[in-house]
Amino acid sequence: MPFDAAPAAESPSLDAFLASVERRGLRMAELALGHREDALDAVQDAMIKLVGYQHRPAAEWTPLFWAILRRQITDRHRRNGVRRKFMAVLGRDEDSREDPLEMLPDPDEDPARRHADGAAWAALGRAVRRLPRRQREAYLLRELQGLDVADTASAMGCSEGSVKTHLSRAMSALRTHLEEWR
Repeated sequence: MPFDAAPAAESPSLDAFLASVERRGLRMAELALGHREDALDAVQDAMIKLVGYQHRPAAEWTPLFWAILRRQITDRHRRNGVRRKFMAVLGRDEDSREDPLEMLPDPDEDPARRHADGAAWAALGRAVRRLPRRQREAYLLRELQGLDVADTASAMGCSEGSVKTHLSRAMSALRTHLEEWR
């Protein structure tokens, strides 16, 4: 049997799975991290790590992917915290990492609508990042990604009751933080 023959049978279904979660994973990581470049790196690393688990049944890929991505996001939060402390010691501001090309207006879109959407998305991102880690994870996995309680519990490594508790507290906090957007 040639070396490529066995993995090729599983590869298309794994490729289809990765294609189906890529965009949602990026959205989740971008909300959690606040920077598109960090989010892209986190999703890419999670996808690469999931390839190592392609021998697992396809039913396990969903919670496994979200658990891997959750750990990637946590690692990047830690790294960014260390980077901010280091940059503060040097007297530099690390927060201005926006891509100048993204700031150019899009000629095909209504500028007022784009501004309102961007402001709402930024407010939601700030509010989500203020949540405690477990509440943030429960909210992002359940509400943004649409995972059911069992898959969320599996991805977070906790019980279904804990997922419900964390989500309830997250929703309450977000309602408070986003009251002006109602």
